[in-house]
Amino acid sequence: MQRSTTSRSSGDLLADRRYDYAMFAKAEGDLAAAADLLAQALEIVPRWAPAWFALGEVEAALERREEAVAAFRRALEHDPSDALGAGLALARLGAADAAAAMAPAYIAALFDQYAPRFDSALRAGLAYRGPEILLDAVTRVRSGRGQGGTVGRMLDLGCGTGLAAEIFAAHAGVIDGVDLSPRMVEVARQKGIYRTLAVGDLAGFLGQQDAASADLVVAADVFVYVADLAPSARDSARVLKPGGLLAFTVETHGGEGVVLGAGLRYAHAEAVVRAVIADAGLELLLLEAVSTRNEADRPVPGLVVVAEKG
Repeated sequence: MQRSTTSRSSGDLLADRRYDYAMFAKAEGDLAAAADLLAQALEIVPRWAPAWFALGEVEAALERREEAVAAFRRALEHDPSDALGAGLALARLGAADAAAAMAPAYIAALFDQYAPRFDSALRAGLAYRGPEILLDAVTRVRSGRGQGGTVGRMLDLGCGTGLAAEIFAAHAGVIDGVDLSPRMVEVARQKGIYRTLAVGDLAGFLGQQDAASADLVVAADVFVYVADLAPSARDSARVLKPGGLLAFTVETHGGEGVVLGAGLRYAHAEAVVRAVIADAGLELLLLEAVSTRNEADRPVPGLVVVAEKG
């Protein structure tokens, strides 16, 4: 039976074998053979989204843009939730709006797969230091205002496996978190740090919080998966108490606006970040150039931001 699915199995043994042979050929650098094998698989199961997506990748590698765009569009047609990330691939080819390309299903699927090895890969492999940078920034801001001790309630946006909560645990009375990935949330839950954890998006989570109910909202390297920061900034401002802080990191670039980088993460220009904070009615207290991670053994340019609700 033919299925429209994001499963790596099509439900047809012959098509699956063609796909597997194609992936082997691709790994060996024989892109023409890979394209031919994927086409054969799709003749058998024409609604198989992963094969269309793989064909798009092969056609893009062969520098056949029109064919790649057509394949990625077929992948998106048969996977409307876009768990495979065809929208991002189209954006990279200039065939879709980059600002609307990051589907929640793609992020959830990506991090569900990543969850078991997330902590070690990020810390050891990428020298990740986002939570420490955020804690230092928040501590310096609070110390500059003569504030010590712990904050009452912290919201951890895009909490992942709880890396930020581990760093902030001694500095917050209670921490409530949210993430799109159920498997990431399950890893975070096992650490026993959070008061509550939710699976969902930022808008839904923040919309369920009472106004003026949080002292600190933290987003550690979460906004690299969000093109438009304005809704999250506005929603955070609503749930913060007067004097409460929004602290986050972003990747940045030297140009204007928001760009989708080669790593399929958004980079926000400093001017964009400043405008978002101002439009949300928050006061910018700290904005510094930092790098929260390495890529290809080089620091990725970023910003750390702390803003206050007046």
